[in-house]
Amino acid sequence: MTWAVTIVVVEWAHVVAALPYELANQDAVAWLQTLPAASVDLLITDPAYESLEKHRAVGTTTRLKHSKASSNDWFTIFPNARFGELFAEVYRVLKDDTHFYLLCDAETMFVAKPEAERAGFKFWKPLVWDKCTIGMGYHYRARYEFVLFFEKGKRKLNDLGVPDVMAVPRIRGGYPAEKPPEVAEILIKQSSEPGDVVCDPFMGSGSVGVASLRLGRRFIGNDLNAEAVRIASQRLREFGEGRVPEGLPEEVPPPQADLFDEVRLKPDTTYGR
Repeated sequence: MTWAVTIVVVEWAHVVAALPYELANQDAVAWLQTLPAASVDLLITDPAYESLEKHRAVGTTTRLKHSKASSNDWFTIFPNARFGELFAEVYRVLKDDTHFYLLCDAETMFVAKPEAERAGFKFWKPLVWDKCTIGMGYHYRARYEFVLFFEKGKRKLNDLGVPDVMAVPRIRGGYPAEKPPEVAEILIKQSSEPGDVVCDPFMGSGSVGVASLRLGRRFIGNDLNAEAVRIASQRLREFGEGRVPEGLPEEVPPPQADLFDEVRLKPDTTYGR
């Protein structure tokens, strides 16, 4: 008797794990392509948009330069020409009847909005994050950023009484362009439920992740900068053990103060008084 044997090859796709968080260190679009379709409940992100190059060129802010005061180089810019492929992947990974929020400046808004609409999103309106204090610049110095509000399908906000201006003080002295988690918390409360998966493909130091886990959501995030991923993993560890990529840079301990340097900084000290 001859038996016919059929060999079935199963190719496993990336499955969004039921861990508190999962982090990656890749190109944002390439990472999104590894996620299953319709696997994300809410996406909030803040790319290093192309218009930052203009500010870097004229030096309108020292935060855009590498300096001895910071161990972090500035971000790799995500070019406007890639918005089409980015939004196509964002639309694919989001479930039906979900929301997508994009933080950006006014210049980027005019490029991003039509590209997201071409991907299939409905644009509702720009929200405003009021940073409560002005930033650097030469004239009409900015104290706000836009948060573009998009929808896939149809989903009602959880609280129709929330205004479109969110007054949350900016973070000073943190990771470059770090956003306070309280901004993301407003959006997460409005557009998701406990246990939902929140995604950020340009997560930086993980503020959206912090907000997600505080509110009982799960978080999947990615950043091209390995140092950012390391910082994010440290911040999220207080919420439990998640999945992080191997080979992240080790933390560099801050230099210890020199006692004699400290004394020299106080020339007016009179001993014995």
